[in-house]
Amino acid sequence: MRLTLTELKKKIATVIPKNIDYEVDLEAGSISIITKTPKSFVDGAENLTVKIAKLVKRKIVVRPHPSILVDEKQVHEKVSQIIPPEAEVRKIWLDPALSEVILECDNPTAAVGPKGAHILELRDNIGWLVNVVRAPSIESRTQHDIRRYRKEMGDERKALMRKFGTRIYRQKRSGEPWVRITALGSYREVGRAMHLITTNESKVLVDVGAKPTTNKNEIQPFFSAPELMPLDNLDAIVITHAHVDHIAMLPVLFRYGYRGPVYCTPPTRDLMTLLQIDYIKVSAAEGNEPPYSKADIQECIKHVIDINWGEKTDIAPDIKMTMENAGHILGSSSVYMNVGEGKNEHRILFSGDIKYEKSWLFDAATVRYPKVDTLIIESTYGGPQDLQPTREAASHELQELIMDVIGRGGKIFCPVFAVGRSQEVMIAIDELFKSGKVSPCTVWLDGMISEATAIHSSHPKFLNRDLRKKMLKGGTENPFHSKWFKQVESRDQRESILLDPSPCIVLATSGMMTGGPIVEYFKHWAPEPSNTLCFVGYQASGTLGSRLRDGHSTVPLVDKGQTLMIEVNCSLRKIDGFSGHSDRKQLMDYVAALNPTPRKIICHHGDAHTCNAFRQGLREKFRVQTYAPANLETLRLL
Repeated sequence: MRLTLTELKKKIATVIPKNIDYEVDLEAGSISIITKTPKSFVDGAENLTVKIAKLVKRKIVVRPHPSILVDEKQVHEKVSQIIPPEAEVRKIWLDPALSEVILECDNPTAAVGPKGAHILELRDNIGWLVNVVRAPSIESRTQHDIRRYRKEMGDERKALMRKFGTRIYRQKRSGEPWVRITALGSYREVGRAMHLITTNESKVLVDVGAKPTTNKNEIQPFFSAPELMPLDNLDAIVITHAHVDHIAMLPVLFRYGYRGPVYCTPPTRDLMTLLQIDYIKVSAAEGNEPPYSKADIQECIKHVIDINWGEKTDIAPDIKMTMENAGHILGSSSVYMNVGEGKNEHRILFSGDIKYEKSWLFDAATVRYPKVDTLIIESTYGGPQDLQPTREAASHELQELIMDVIGRGGKIFCPVFAVGRSQEVMIAIDELFKSGKVSPCTVWLDGMISEATAIHSSHPKFLNRDLRKKMLKGGTENPFHSKWFKQVESRDQRESILLDPSPCIVLATSGMMTGGPIVEYFKHWAPEPSNTLCFVGYQASGTLGSRLRDGHSTVPLVDKGQTLMIEVNCSLRKIDGFSGHSDRKQLMDYVAALNPTPRKIICHHGDAHTCNAFRQGLREKFRVQTYAPANLETLRLL
């Protein structure tokens, strides 16, 4: 049953003892209990927080009253006094919006102490909530900047979260419930993902991406669709993961006045920021006017609400959401929405981009959901002929290629996405070099790969257990620390690598060769027969990568305003198994694992032929309603 804030306060008052002072506030979808005695709610045999959460069926957070918080200088003093030196505290971060102190430690166990003794003592001395995390093996500049900015904007963020909550807990509107989805991008195409869920009470967007294409008219999703306007009517935006085709156009909405919440996982927040900043740089470097500024990205950061996998939260008056692992890239999520309640409840699952197989980095996509009425599923490799080798087979193929090319003194250059594929390829190379089967050579990382890898190091709990263990052990166990991986630090260094005759491997962005440093390596090395261009990721139609993959022996390349014709004499190899997308068989297995089978399945994120072929295959196998709508079409779900 849906409750207003007044009704929630009355219910909460029935279980809190009269002698405890507290206030009830809103923190986006969560109910915040603000008190001068936080331990009254969380300590002892009877946890009041749990009791309240069960009563009101909402997420409850307990925050200390501002009057009991010591200043930052005292926080640092108390940490040095209470936390033992063997904890090796590296950094102390304050998040005023959540009244939380984050301690980055090399030894979190020592920081916490027996039965949490050190943390409890610290909390009682400083008033702030204390969160202990393991210090990352590689420091991320992006995460550092986000934390600093969030600290500076603490008061504003707190006010924003209250505003978001007030909107969620507004009065119920009259009328019969209904649910619709409008296709605003990525339907019968790959790129510019954007979906609009509209109900009789709310509007929620899922993803706001860009399309990798040379056609300027197709880069942005359909912002001009009347269903989307005005932006003030949007209740929330949900981001499934941080690839450019899902996040690059999000700051455009902030540029034009959106001021609501953005829900995503913490790794998605960090990677999204990194890639959006890079999108501005790449646009400017190509002589195009960037669609937004860094200020728009900062405004977006201010509005982000972090959601961890498995946390159920209200995002609109009639929509609850849970994010779960999608297995695609770091922090990538499938989005499960409960729309409405009772007999009118409709459960929607956005698969996001999924990998239904354990990889070097992640566990397979989650399929455990209570019930799915409508599934919106990606179709990138949904065609009948789209079958990929296993991760093990792909790794073996790459390793064989490296032994062959490096053994004869050639160079391998791979266009890679900075996030996901880069790290998987690095692990496969690291395994080969450590095996002793080939003499190691330098592996140059050009573009944002090192920073993206640092963000992976900052979020170990979003990695699979095997890799998490290796990273936490550190040293030579951590594959990303191996001595053969070197970052290209400058244009001059890149020039020296291009002229160096020694064998090497280069992993460089962008993944579809639409720009970025990979184009420089291609321009210089493609004419040489001893070199090999190796594709390990999806190449969308219309990109330079797709033309090369299709076998063009000469391709045009715009360089400093001039069009060069590049002869492609190097070898070309395509290794499919590294893709972060499931193939046809895995996609079918994913749908089969959902129990019960969804009643409606909507296919998107594939070219027109593939989406339609996948839709037909799903209908034949599962005997359910299937759709492959075009952009700007609307389907009624309830």
